Amino acid sequence: MSTKKSQPARAAAGPSPFAQARDELFQHIIGCDVVGADPEHQKEWLDETMRYMAERFHELDSSQMTELRTLGERFAKPAKRSEAVSA
Repeated sequence: MSTKKSQPARAAAGPSPFAQARDELFQHIIGCDVVGADPEHQKEWLDETMRYMAERFHELDSSQMTELRTLGERFAKPAKRSEAVSA
């Protein structure tokens, strides 16, 4: 009979700083009704928000901040309607 040794419980790794920043940005976009706003207002809002995010998530490098902005721009665009093709 073999006895199984119990191993100490490992602390679950939380989301990465990038994942946290992305999720927070998406929440801000939804909460501030940025989706469907005029493109110039979206750009202005995103400029200000990205400055805030850079201060809040100082561990992100410039390439990650660029990727975060790209994701935010895509997320803020309204969904495209697929138009039915008439036969």
